[in-house]
Amino acid sequence: MICPKEGRYFLQGNIAVGEAAIRSGAMFFAGYPITPSSEIAEHASIHLPIAGGTFIQMEDEISSLAAVIGASMTGVKAYTATSGPGMSLMSEHIGLACMVEAPCVIINVQRAGPSTGLATKPAQGDFFQFRYGTHGDHMIIALSPASVQECFDLTIQAFNFAERFRCPVFLALDGIIGKMYETVNIPKRNEIKVVNRKKAIASKVDYQPYQPDEHLVPPFVPFGSPLITRANGSGHGIDGYPCDDAKNHEQLVRRLINKIDRYKKEISLFKEYYTHDAEVLIVSYGCSTRPAIAAMKEARKRGIKVGILQLQTLWPFPEELIASITSKAKLILVPELSLGQLKSEIIKYCHQKPVIGINKLGGVSIQPEDILTVLFREIEK
Repeated sequence: MICPKEGRYFLQGNIAVGEAAIRSGAMFFAGYPITPSSEIAEHASIHLPIAGGTFIQMEDEISSLAAVIGASMTGVKAYTATSGPGMSLMSEHIGLACMVEAPCVIINVQRAGPSTGLATKPAQGDFFQFRYGTHGDHMIIALSPASVQECFDLTIQAFNFAERFRCPVFLALDGIIGKMYETVNIPKRNEIKVVNRKKAIASKVDYQPYQPDEHLVPPFVPFGSPLITRANGSGHGIDGYPCDDAKNHEQLVRRLINKIDRYKKEISLFKEYYTHDAEVLIVSYGCSTRPAIAAMKEARKRGIKVGILQLQTLWPFPEELIASITSKAKLILVPELSLGQLKSEIIKYCHQKPVIGINKLGGVSIQPEDILTVLFREIEK
């Protein structure tokens, strides 16, 4: 499906992502079909060429991200879509994208793992893979929608963050949200905020390819321009040439991290539901937010003050936000389709309050009753 103009549409989550990518100005997709993300590639194969862009089906996920990085370094907004096994294959090139500061969006529609896992079943087991999926000290951005509308909105935001910070940005869907159909409001194109990367000034005499600006992000020079640019996976100086000097490497890596970390509060997107008086706080993201909302409504009918903090930004992790909101609660519940990856991060910042995980595997969605059962049990203690 293509949505030619603004309006209300009944869309699948994966298709909403594809529509938003085109409206963000994306002109290149390279990928390899993999359940449950394949509709994103299929959408790109049909609609990117219509929009004047390019779609390439690659032989695997390794080459897919390599092609995306190459396209990005020519100045094009580029993206790919995959699931957990494909993310594993992309690991090396995720590091390359961080090192050469190639803006790109990597969409991971999570499924049950490890390895091939359950190919058609949803999961939320890639939480740490988004953050630490490549070796070495680095920083990335990961956003996660909990509705089809958020699939559209956060895809726009993912491209904007990628362009602004010159880094890979992950869109952390799951098989439930990616396959779900809901009504989506698509605004007029002139109402969509689109960010483009800052370009270097061609006449600048003292130009260096990796000379950072005041925001620690080097202005971008595309391959093929009059100004020389360089890109390789080795540690490098501001001139782009490989350099193994210890001081230079520390400055480089700290800048790659700080250019994102410095703006953590601005990057941290979230929603709050009744947190102002919550004695029980549910912290969730993605598909697990939906049963949490239903459980919260039922609990409040029974006089139990339950609130929800929905994380739309997973990384950089909003530890100050977690510390602030959890300080008011007596009990924290964390529903997720994993054995507690999000929970293990929350525990670090919640003032030693009791944190109870509500966990499911096997590609089976958490139900409101699952949350309520744990809630009532803990209250009765």
